[in-house]
Amino acid sequence: MSLLRFCQWLAETPWSIALHESLYVYPLVETAHVLSIMLFVGSVSYVDLRLLGATLREVPVTEVTSRILPWAFLGFAVAVVSGGLLFYAIPVRTFLSIFFRIKVLLLFVSGINVLLLHRFLNRTVHGWDAAARPPVRARVAGAVSLAAWALVIVMGRMIAYDWFDCNHQPQSGFVNWAAGCPLE
Repeated sequence: MSLLRFCQWLAETPWSIALHESLYVYPLVETAHVLSIMLFVGSVSYVDLRLLGATLREVPVTEVTSRILPWAFLGFAVAVVSGGLLFYAIPVRTFLSIFFRIKVLLLFVSGINVLLLHRFLNRTVHGWDAAARPPVRARVAGAVSLAAWALVIVMGRMIAYDWFDCNHQPQSGFVNWAAGCPLE
């Protein structure tokens, strides 16, 4: 079964239809998603700005992360659940959105960035923990994180627009390919 067929099946389930057509639940899920992203990205931004040496220079990186990351994890968990529900409510249109696909790619980039940061930099953090300006690798990780999360937010917002929807033809072959438009 292809992913598109799975999304089509998902869109026809009673819970997906009910969520999408709900007068109150869908807007509440959307609101929870936006607020949780604010909590997550706001929290992570403090850590990223510290890694860049742009703020909280007198506070060790490990102290900043130990105080802020629990809030980031909470925001991330709620964002994942609410985002999953938003996808579940409109799976086909979302799956075929070029902006959604870019957002997923950026989420992957962000995840790899976090993995590399924690895997390689945490081994040496005690050597530069209190430095006002962390090493280049830490600054790069902070910059990539800030850029990727800003773009995730922009792409998430753009999903609501139908500029490149598959039902708006003709479009360039690249857009049809990137959005996965099932052309007949």
